[in-house]
Amino acid sequence: MEYFIKHNGPEVQHPEPGIERRIMAYCDKVMLCELKFVKGTTSALHKHPHEQITYVISGALKFSVDGQEQVVRAGDVVYMPANKVHGVLQALEDSVIVDTFAPKRDDFLR
Repeated sequence: MEYFIKHNGPEVQHPEPGIERRIMAYCDKVMLCELKFVKGTTSALHKHPHEQITYVISGALKFSVDGQEQVVRAGDVVYMPANKVHGVLQALEDSVIVDTFAPKRDDFLR
């Protein structure tokens, strides 16, 4: 088991154009990922059975959660309950976020 994960350790994934994802750490109950968005990037609106909390490290993004839209910036947090439609409508700047999921996203590990 790894207790310390260095930033350059996890593989960089490209789940959608303009998005980089690193799965930084996980166990059965929780997963933490870092994502980078290139300015102008969007993500598909989607839902999943996991609860999700997003912390914005840098940049600005327009998010939608259950039909509510808002611009979030560094230091802001977005909560996405399980099975609510959500996504990044647009990265307004190059942005970095940290996503936490409960439980872990097995689909990210395939």
